[in-house]
Amino acid sequence: MGKLIIKKQYSPEPRDVYFTVPNCISLLRIISIPFIAVFVSRHEMIYALIILALSAVSDGLDGLIARSFNQVSKIGQILDPIADRLLIFSSILALGIANIIPWWMLIVVGLRDLIMAALIIVLAQHDYGPLPVHFVGKAGTAMLLIAIVSLIFADIWTNDATNVLHLCGLATGIWGVGLYWLAGYIYIRQGIGLLKQDK
Repeated sequence: MGKLIIKKQYSPEPRDVYFTVPNCISLLRIISIPFIAVFVSRHEMIYALIILALSAVSDGLDGLIARSFNQVSKIGQILDPIADRLLIFSSILALGIANIIPWWMLIVVGLRDLIMAALIIVLAQHDYGPLPVHFVGKAGTAMLLIAIVSLIFADIWTNDATNVLHLCGLATGIWGVGLYWLAGYIYIRQGIGLLKQDK
């Protein structure tokens, strides 16, 4: 019984509510993404890092508020991953425009997100919500975000240390892309399994 109470306290069931504090924070995160992308593409990295730091803080804050005050919502479970996907894609696009990373990284990440978007649409036609986030997906997202921040930092100054940081950022990004696609494969298999059950 004690375990059940703890589970309910920290993992409340999502509700059909829209106007909540966590959802407003998620929307602000999404609104901030174009500003980050513009600053990165213009090599104005200090401003990009400030907004990125605020976005990262808000990412943890909205989840904490949602769980603590029973404001977990179905739309919030959709907005949060959308914000992460948009942040990664827009940042990689901006880094490509700034000639900091190769364009193939943008194409590979964009193609994966396009396939995932199509999968979500197909599952929605069968009354399935978003698939549960897999650990591999979280790890890939985390590595890509670490790579983005590292590459932004490396562009602020030019010396031997930042050159090494740039290479480390690229290497982390490549590993992140690999995990990103591995997670995509896992989600596709899960989605196909659900569709087969319907048949």
